[in-house]
Amino acid sequence: MEIYGQEENYKKKMRRKAKSKFDKYFLLDFKKFLIIIVIGFVSVILHNAVYALFGIEEAIFFITAVILIPLYLIISVIYTLIKKFLVDAKKT
Repeated sequence: MEIYGQEENYKKKMRRKAKSKFDKYFLLDFKKFLIIIVIGFVSVILHNAVYALFGIEEAIFFITAVILIPLYLIISVIYTLIKKFLVDAKKT
């Protein structure tokens, strides 16, 4: 019986860690929002600067600014809304 109880505690602890990882990366606050926007602008500027200085058309900063940043922002906003309204509404 003791092993079963320890196993359940371990599973609960792992679920809490997984939740906190999602919250750490996807729960959006104003500071993270500003950082995401700044990274997007910096990526656009770096993409243009690399082309202007070296004449090379590179895709890393372009893909970051056009695909990854907006995708991350959309996922974070959806996760934050679900977390704040649906999960918190169940607690009350």
